[in-house]
Amino acid sequence: MASTPIDTDAVRALADLLGETGLTEIEYDTGEVRLRVAKSVTVTATAPVAAPAPAPTASAAADTVEAHPGTVASPMVGVVYLAPEPGAPNFVAVGDTVAEGATLLLIEAMKTFNPVRAPRAGRVSAILVNDATPVEYGEPLFVIE
Repeated sequence: MASTPIDTDAVRALADLLGETGLTEIEYDTGEVRLRVAKSVTVTATAPVAAPAPAPTASAAADTVEAHPGTVASPMVGVVYLAPEPGAPNFVAVGDTVAEGATLLLIEAMKTFNPVRAPRAGRVSAILVNDATPVEYGEPLFVIE
């Protein structure tokens, strides 16, 4: 089995892209060479300190949104676009009624624009992402009631 020399410039470019987009991993495949660059995220836990019960936080609200049956989650890692092209109106707005299968937004992954469609009919009660921002797999995007 012949070994392929490592293209350090490509690895550096992928690492820079991770930093720019806020993603935790990225993969590049040319058919002959496959590169995967990932960064680890360290979470440290601290011992709880006795204190009065805090007010609900954004993370508590996020947990509530994720548990909502109408939450539409990201099917992939990529960059979200709320409109079909720059300057065009968004696909949907809060308060809009959507039909099942209607396009809610686009996610660009590997230079391909992938439509995210409404899994059911209903009213858009929340848009949880901003235009042209990176998203992770499973991240809540919309709530449809």
